[in-house]
Amino acid sequence: MNKMIIETSLIFYIFLALIIGCITGTLTGLCPGLHINMVAVLTVAISPFLLQYFPVIVIVSFIVSMSITHTFIDFIPSIFLGSPDEDTGLSVLPGHSLLLEGKGYNAVIYTLYGSLIGVFIILVFIPFFIFILPKIYSYLKPVIFYMLLFASLYLIIREKNKILSLIIFLIAGFLGIATFNLQLKESLLPLLTGLFGSSSLITSIMKKQKIPKQNLSSLKIKIKLKEIFNTIISTSIASPLCSFLPALGSGQAAVIASDLTEEKNKRQFLITLGSINTIVMGLSIISLYSLNLTRSGSAVAISKLLTNFTSLDLIIIILVILFSGLFGFFIGIKLAKFFALRIHKINYSNLSLFILLFLIILVISFSGLLGLVVFITATFLGLFTILSGSRRTLLMGCLMIPALLLYLPI
Repeated sequence: MNKMIIETSLIFYIFLALIIGCITGTLTGLCPGLHINMVAVLTVAISPFLLQYFPVIVIVSFIVSMSITHTFIDFIPSIFLGSPDEDTGLSVLPGHSLLLEGKGYNAVIYTLYGSLIGVFIILVFIPFFIFILPKIYSYLKPVIFYMLLFASLYLIIREKNKILSLIIFLIAGFLGIATFNLQLKESLLPLLTGLFGSSSLITSIMKKQKIPKQNLSSLKIKIKLKEIFNTIISTSIASPLCSFLPALGSGQAAVIASDLTEEKNKRQFLITLGSINTIVMGLSIISLYSLNLTRSGSAVAISKLLTNFTSLDLIIIILVILFSGLFGFFIGIKLAKFFALRIHKINYSNLSLFILLFLIILVISFSGLLGLVVFITATFLGLFTILSGSRRTLLMGCLMIPALLLYLPI
């Protein structure tokens, strides 16, 4: 009887943690600069107190649900406000252009469908990650450098002006190396916010862009079976790469995958990007169980809590991923509609200026004055890339070149 009471209370605590995690993930997704990594670190910091009252799997369930929900919601500020993080930076490009066409709601919905597809693809990949990948990973480690090199060269070669593309990629790489050597707190915040966020906002201010009234007659969006199939193919190619390759984020993987499947339209790209974004987060947690790899900040936090990762823990985490994905999808639709109905009523130039000032305050608060220098430098590089007509995928050299140096075979 006592055992039954204990099991019932555990299920209740896990469910409560799941709900709180989903709500927290929604907030972190909506608020630029409020990253899940910061919340995860804070959770680990107060875990000695929490563990006095709750089993460790309850705390882990909170982190997992927050992380998965975040991957659904974080495209909303990226598309509507031009405020990306490291996983949604590339969505600013097609997402913002659709926003200016009055299809911002559609852009968000595409990513939500992609993320939902991603949740179910995670379930398909789990047996491979648990039973096969551990046996072949030791053979893959020596070729990580060459795989990253191929991905880097591909992003450059696909551009029309290859010399300029190489220069931008290398400058971004040197900026990344310099930033990481400064040992800033939250070093990615000034770097990526400058490259992708503020540069887009300044461009909007310069052009005095006005957001048109969003087309809400297309609220019922249907995704074709062909697009679902192409997304499955794309993510099957790209997701394994992202799961164990450092610095290769969902954006770059989506670019490569979309090109390989010859699907280069905005709609398909956003679906693929949403899918890979969620898959990478989910599989990073599964990789912790199968390979003891910490591919994301959330996985690092979980590794510090779950020193003994059991099969039962894995089953609970899989269920949490599934429920969080469903929550993120439906709440994301509601929030996308909320933003779409109101974004055209706002003076977008003033909003862009306000967000820019907010990002500057965030950078100074978390990374100090040195972080502000990085932010300004990154902003100028981002602006140069935009004005030169180059694709901003090249700016991800800020992460890829430091990773190449780290894995350079000696």
